[in-house]
Amino acid sequence: MKTGILERIFYLRERGTSIRTELLAGTTTFITLAYIIFVNPGILSDAGIPKEAAIAATIYAAALATLLMGLWANLPVAVAPGMGLNAFFAYYVVGKLHLPWQVGLGAVFFSGLLFLLLTVTKVRQAIIRAVPDNLKAAIGVGIGLFIAFIGLKNAGIVVADKSTFVTTGNLTDSSVLLAIIGLLVTALLMARGVRGAILIGIMFTTLLGMLTGQVSLPAKISDIISLKVPSLAPTFMKLDIAGAWEFGLLNIIFTFTMVELFDNIGTLIGVTRKAGLMDEEGNVENLGRALTVDAFGTIISAVFGTTTVTSYIESAAGVAEGGKTGLTAVTVGILFLVALFFAPLIALVPAFATAPALILVGVLMFTEIRHIKLDDFTEVFPAFMTIIMMPLTFSIASGFAFGFVSYVLVKLLAGRAREVSPVMWIVSAAFIVNFYLRLH
Repeated sequence: MKTGILERIFYLRERGTSIRTELLAGTTTFITLAYIIFVNPGILSDAGIPKEAAIAATIYAAALATLLMGLWANLPVAVAPGMGLNAFFAYYVVGKLHLPWQVGLGAVFFSGLLFLLLTVTKVRQAIIRAVPDNLKAAIGVGIGLFIAFIGLKNAGIVVADKSTFVTTGNLTDSSVLLAIIGLLVTALLMARGVRGAILIGIMFTTLLGMLTGQVSLPAKISDIISLKVPSLAPTFMKLDIAGAWEFGLLNIIFTFTMVELFDNIGTLIGVTRKAGLMDEEGNVENLGRALTVDAFGTIISAVFGTTTVTSYIESAAGVAEGGKTGLTAVTVGILFLVALFFAPLIALVPAFATAPALILVGVLMFTEIRHIKLDDFTEVFPAFMTIIMMPLTFSIASGFAFGFVSYVLVKLLAGRAREVSPVMWIVSAAFIVNFYLRLH
């Protein structure tokens, strides 16, 4: 593609960037977020989805959505299956409710349609304005603790206990020790600002596993790289839309949609502000297109066989390298497709190697706690309920419900009901009805 064509598509000179800078930025973003290729299939396989198909679905969904973000929205933002909602899907929708993964994908499909509708009608703006800032921050913190808890569980650092529900695992076990070493090494790399620290940590821990006999050594080159890409056949078009509708998964669809909404908005605002693409009034260029891409990407991800896609905050790494246009995202999308040929290597990565990534992603999400104001109890109490109930109930949806309902009730009982927006009243009432229906 000639420079002139790239200029017309991405407005490189207008945004003060170059092809070289954009390619470097895209490569940096990909390295920083490539851990999702290893982590997401591991989580989806816990839900019963064949791992090879989960690898293919993860890569195809991420590549397509990211390419669309670059070519249509012209933003330097990468899109991939979101952390948190993949865990919600695997460990709550499938694990706790015992629903088939096909039905869960049907709920993901409906959430994409709902998000698209909210985007097109601009209702999303009303919802975002209605939710208090404290609750928005608490949602991120709660999801972070939930993901970290799953990581600790997968590592064997935390295990079930009949007397105390959870307790410390066998820290002398080989795989647990490897997970702890991987966690410490990755944390050290992150502390020193190393690009791609999480990906490096996964590869390092896997290599240690091979050296200690915990992971099978590749016997031939085809165990690492293959011209035959992983098949989507086991998951492509296997979503059960009718089943999701029949089970009445409104609470689950609502959770998928709300997390997707706030996660996308927060990421897009943060990344575009860092890239200098936000005006003085806080407006983001092509925000509507970006949200539409996320909604469409979620619909497609359900068709492929993976969970909700979202804009990734790791895109800020590429922006820090100078990325300002969609060419950065296009570079990421192409690199995702290249990763298809390394599917055999991805399949070798064990759970104890990806567990540290989950824990440290949780740490990064926990930093949102700095945005919670602690000088008003009617704000702190619902924020606390949101955060604590997500990991303790093993459900993002329950965290949402306890947070929203407690916010409305504590404001009402404190004589400050006028501070609660109509949308919050409606959403909280829906949660209460849902609680009642689940009990009966």
